[in-house]
Amino acid sequence: MTLRIGNTVGESRAPADLPVRPTAPKPKPKPKPQGFDGYWPWLFVLPTLLGVLGFYIWPIIQTGYLSFTETGPFGGEEFIGLDNYQTMLSDENVGQALINTLVYTAIVLAGIPIALLMANLVNQPGLRFASFYRVLFFMPYIAMPTAVALVWRMIYNGDFGILNWILSLVGIDGPYWTSTPGFAIVSVGIVGMWASLGFGIIILGAALKNISPDYYEAAQLDGATKWKQFTAITVPLVTPSLFFVTIISVINGFQLFDLLYAIMGQYNPALVQSQSLVYIFYNQAFIQNDKGYAAAIGMLILVVIGIVTFFQFRMQKKWVNYV
Repeated sequence: MTLRIGNTVGESRAPADLPVRPTAPKPKPKPKPQGFDGYWPWLFVLPTLLGVLGFYIWPIIQTGYLSFTETGPFGGEEFIGLDNYQTMLSDENVGQALINTLVYTAIVLAGIPIALLMANLVNQPGLRFASFYRVLFFMPYIAMPTAVALVWRMIYNGDFGILNWILSLVGIDGPYWTSTPGFAIVSVGIVGMWASLGFGIIILGAALKNISPDYYEAAQLDGATKWKQFTAITVPLVTPSLFFVTIISVINGFQLFDLLYAIMGQYNPALVQSQSLVYIFYNQAFIQNDKGYAAAIGMLILVVIGIVTFFQFRMQKKWVNYV
């Protein structure tokens, strides 16, 4: 039998010898961009982003614009360029206010080591009423600044205050603490440090609880004293929390207003030498109605806080230990 396949006669070809049509290769899926997980994460963070844009970024932009303007007595703004910043740089009160703000912030920061020592004492094993002590220390931090100021105004009173009475027992004639230049800002700083101790105690106390007791047991076996354990184990392991408390304390320190206003009042003779940057901002914006100059001071506060915070984050690599 003769088979005819194509133009070939008399040749038989097995089905396996038939040519196989090549199949087209399947297209490779496009690689997914790294770090992209779809639109759902953005949908969930959208309310927060809108809040940040509406209540933080947009006010900063508005303040930056107002700092280049001058507000008229009946409203309206006139663009005046850098005049507000030139006036601010030549204003001695602004320079003094910046120094006062730095002094107040430094005093508040000096309370962080005290808060760490007190948190370490409160977290001692077997201490009774530890929770009561934490609440007691934390109450000044959540109390109204006006209430705190009224109590401390009585303590600082130069005529019948308890502080001058205690000093008189040892033969020291105490000054008028809140109305004497030099003493006033230090007195306010001490109140700020006292009021912020509770915040540091709570945050650092939580960090102390996360330290494993095995470290201290190993140190005791090696003969380390309590102080050596505190400096070699406790302090390095709580440095992330110390860094957090430091950042918050610096930001709060540069926002000094309500405590200073409540303790010293508007007609204090030492107010000009003791006012803070935020107090000058308040006075120019709401008393003098010079919103353009106040906006320039507000931008100065923003820049100073940003610079200090930037250096804090840069320096954290040298003293913060993450385990």
